[in-house]
Amino acid sequence: MTPNVNISVRSLVEYVYRSGSIESGFRTSRALTEGTKAHQKLQKQYGESDQHEVYVSAEIPYEDLLFVIDGRCDGLLMDADGVTVTVDEIKSTSSDIGQIEEDSYPVHWAQAKCYAYMVAKDRGLSCMRIQLTYMQVDTEETRRFVVEVSSDELEQFMLDVVERYYPYAQARNEHEQRRNQSIKELSFPFPNYREGQRKLAGAVYKTINEGRKLFAKAPTGIGKTMSTLFPSVKAIGEGLLQRIFYLTARTTTRTAAEEAYSLLQAGGLRLQVVTITAKEKVCFKEEVRCSKEHCEFADGYYDRINEAVLDLLRHETIMTRTVIESYARKHRVCPFEFSLDVAYAADAVICDYNYIFDPRVNLKRLFEEQKRQTSLLVDEAHNLVDRAREMYSSVLNKSDFLALQREFKGLRAELHDAAKAINQYFIALRKQIGDRQMQVEPELPEPLIGLLDVFIAAAEKELAGAGAATPTTPTAPLLLEAYFGAQNFVRIAKLYDERYVTFMACDRNEVSVKLFCLDPSHLLRQMGKGYRSHVFFSATLSPLSYFMDTLGAGEDDYSVTVPSPFSKEQLDVFVQPLSTRYQDRERSREPIARSLYELVAKRSGNYLVFFPSYAYMSSVYEAFTDLVGEQEALHPEQPERELRVLVQQTQMSEEEREHFLAEFQSGTEKTLVGFAVMGGIFSEGIDLVGDRLTGVAVVGVGLPQLGPERNLIKSYMDSTGKNGYEYAYVFPGMNKVQQAGGRLIRSETDRGVLLLIDDRYLQPLYQRLLPEEWRDYTVL
Repeated sequence: MTPNVNISVRSLVEYVYRSGSIESGFRTSRALTEGTKAHQKLQKQYGESDQHEVYVSAEIPYEDLLFVIDGRCDGLLMDADGVTVTVDEIKSTSSDIGQIEEDSYPVHWAQAKCYAYMVAKDRGLSCMRIQLTYMQVDTEETRRFVVEVSSDELEQFMLDVVERYYPYAQARNEHEQRRNQSIKELSFPFPNYREGQRKLAGAVYKTINEGRKLFAKAPTGIGKTMSTLFPSVKAIGEGLLQRIFYLTARTTTRTAAEEAYSLLQAGGLRLQVVTITAKEKVCFKEEVRCSKEHCEFADGYYDRINEAVLDLLRHETIMTRTVIESYARKHRVCPFEFSLDVAYAADAVICDYNYIFDPRVNLKRLFEEQKRQTSLLVDEAHNLVDRAREMYSSVLNKSDFLALQREFKGLRAELHDAAKAINQYFIALRKQIGDRQMQVEPELPEPLIGLLDVFIAAAEKELAGAGAATPTTPTAPLLLEAYFGAQNFVRIAKLYDERYVTFMACDRNEVSVKLFCLDPSHLLRQMGKGYRSHVFFSATLSPLSYFMDTLGAGEDDYSVTVPSPFSKEQLDVFVQPLSTRYQDRERSREPIARSLYELVAKRSGNYLVFFPSYAYMSSVYEAFTDLVGEQEALHPEQPERELRVLVQQTQMSEEEREHFLAEFQSGTEKTLVGFAVMGGIFSEGIDLVGDRLTGVAVVGVGLPQLGPERNLIKSYMDSTGKNGYEYAYVFPGMNKVQQAGGRLIRSETDRGVLLLIDDRYLQPLYQRLLPEEWRDYTVL
């Protein structure tokens, strides 16, 4: 039986006809957002006998494969004779439409010719007319190019396209056969499932099979990564999926996913997995400037990328950052863009949340048919709530436009005037706010949106090289940053509804306007729409009802809670009922320092102490070190009392973080105390197994700092019938507590002591939010 290669026209021609250099993206980003509107406007002008959004398909055998190609052409236009048919392909642009020539975009002609071939073959036509229609999204000016092509020419064209695509298709087909066979033979990589692991794996497979969402609270130590990946891989073998996205918030969990795939590969799996690393981290140049003038890896990128992708896929399976960088240098291509292109071909992708959920950077070339065969595994899902709120919010600052106004004064009148108008808007806003320092409105600031549209159009002309300040000049970084900020603001404005407010603030000469997303659940649902299944999992997805609500669960979606596999004997929990409220912090710093000293003095080892803020941590640290000095002076003959203290700094490099954690060695006879902040780099995603960590103390209940934005969330949640204080403060705070305390017991052999310092831990609300294994505590 001849294997089928199912592919859309768009995917086919984009692969075959891509060429040229990577640019910053400013030329096309608006066109992508305005395309649907342009299509609909032009299609409304069609005649009664014309058709739009016409589905077409064709089967083309080539060598040992059968290519099943389909798509939707924008329009089929009938001439008055009722015989001559024109395929209309519509494209929108935000650039100067007068600069577009007939041969400017071969890929557009290729797409239209594919549709024309299918129509001609289906209707038995000997000749087709092909029309490219371009619309400028701001002026709505149109430009059309028309050619006539015989059916024989169209057939030869299609054979040429298929022939050029064949090497990639053949490599993919051979890989898929090896992959599917390896999955059938794949066994679970451990002798036995841990307690709770089989339950989670079964729930994940059922969720994929039924196309639902799953919200899983699963404790550390059961192997959540393998529990989600293994059933997902099996689902690929069963034909339920074609691709897995493993989404993370941190590098450490990314590494855990890579290690899990490597373990499965050691057991015989043949799956192609790529890790996407942020552009800033993998860029080969000192400065990230994606233009052919500044980067040889961007110049001619598309001329070399197909060969690079094919080479990588033929020789590698686990494509980590190191592997991507190696092949990128070999083929002289941008490593970041390379990883994205490989992601569209790979079976599994490990990446940050934003590649799926962020409207600015999500993988836009994932078409609907691909999404329907893709599962999203969202690790550390508790982090997605605040991350999503950031993704769907946008802020602009007055200072940026004042700087541009000064920069272009006397140079570019159009750009200067556009920046000046926005700066004047901010000045008027500052006068309006007066002494109040802030103002909140439920409506979108429409006048500002209009000014931004003018600025964006002027900036695009400048950045496209219409003026002297092209992306090669010193003004480019400032202009690009403002341009992308303005674009994002306008993009978020289109999402604005009753779940948003406009938050305006003044701080001396600075004025800011923020479109603030109060509830991201609706947009998470929208951005995740079309994927076969979603699995949200975390050790601290508690309370489940809160996370299901804020992460966009539907009525038919599933939840599962896996109990801790660890015994209560492994963990001693103590509560020290001292007040850590802001007004009591100066008074409680010395009693807290004394309580911490008594904790670490009882037993040598390694301890982590978590605080709600850097300021509070510094205050208690000072009292603690004074106490340590006093005790050492009193007992100089007892070297076993000697201890060292490490303190988390506000800005730590990756090397500094690794050095901090490396200090926590097993088998030590001395005492090490690390002071850190809740919600920071050391309170999540780190594994200090065994006696690398002896105890953890958590100071406070982790509540976010009181502030206007948190209060806006509280008010909004109150208005929807929920407990706003719990949604805005208590639940996020206690999640940080659970994460910090969760650093302690990581395996069946770990033992340790947990100290919770705050009198609120004795209140029913906070007790209810403690993990089950923490509730058997002793009050000091």
